[in-house]
Amino acid sequence: MRNHTELNEFILLGIPQTEGLETVLFVVFSFIYLSTLLGNSLIFTAIVSSSALHTPMYFFLGLLSIFDILFPSVTCPKMLFYLSGQRQAISYKGCAAQLFFYHFLGSTEGCLYSVMAYDRFVAICHPLRYMLVMRPGVCVGLVMAAWLVGCLQATILTSFTFQLTYCGPNQVDYFFCDIPAVLPLACADTSLAQKVGSSNVGFLALMLFFSICVSYTRIGIAILRIRSAKGRQKAFSTCSAHLTAILCAYGPVIIIYLQPTPNPLLGAVVQILNNVVSPMLNSLIYSLRNKEVKRSLKKVFHNIVFTAVE
Repeated sequence: MRNHTELNEFILLGIPQTEGLETVLFVVFSFIYLSTLLGNSLIFTAIVSSSALHTPMYFFLGLLSIFDILFPSVTCPKMLFYLSGQRQAISYKGCAAQLFFYHFLGSTEGCLYSVMAYDRFVAICHPLRYMLVMRPGVCVGLVMAAWLVGCLQATILTSFTFQLTYCGPNQVDYFFCDIPAVLPLACADTSLAQKVGSSNVGFLALMLFFSICVSYTRIGIAILRIRSAKGRQKAFSTCSAHLTAILCAYGPVIIIYLQPTPNPLLGAVVQILNNVVSPMLNSLIYSLRNKEVKRSLKKVFHNIVFTAVE
């Protein structure tokens, strides 16, 4: 990369239209980020420590908790660093790494949502074949495919962005290195990189959302065919937490793409919802709406308290 640029660093200008609010934002985002780390760590610990949760559904949920720790960690620590009054610079390689891991983890987590939707589809529509279809080898293969898609997506986007020459201004008008914020600083034609970026991100998001819709449409039809109200309620309860998490993840993105004219502040708010708030909400959603997870969390808390007393 060094052969393609004369810049050694970029300057992150931060969240648009928030001048003078740095201290307040630092306190708020610090609380949210720490809550995210704590909540998802507890869920992962509960799943690992309870043998009753060693099933495909909770295997995917444990992975989601890991991603909800890693994904905000790509942007949040640096954002908190300059909100605390420190220098707002990020190295050239650091900027490229931030962009890569942002799209790698984001794309992989999107694929994981689709895998979890497929898991619920098999569990409800083909319950007798569930353990055969979702056997360990299949689960690992689906996760590896999600990682491969995320890695390929991030590699393409990062390569097209940072193969350009950056020789002039270095002020990124955003709070982290994302493609729309970095490309305007290039000293070359960015039309190809813009087309590749928008088409790749849009196509992958559309395909993943479509696959989720197909799975849940078939799940909905299957639930309506269940005669007993108790059976319908039980089937729906296994999907409600996942559906809520999907709405939290895709809702802000849909809002930002439906607006007729781009708004920098709204775009930043949506990114913050996706990067910082949604990972925290996922831990709350799955802990509050899932009896098995709540039961396991109580055991974890009991063990922690018992150990502390001893």
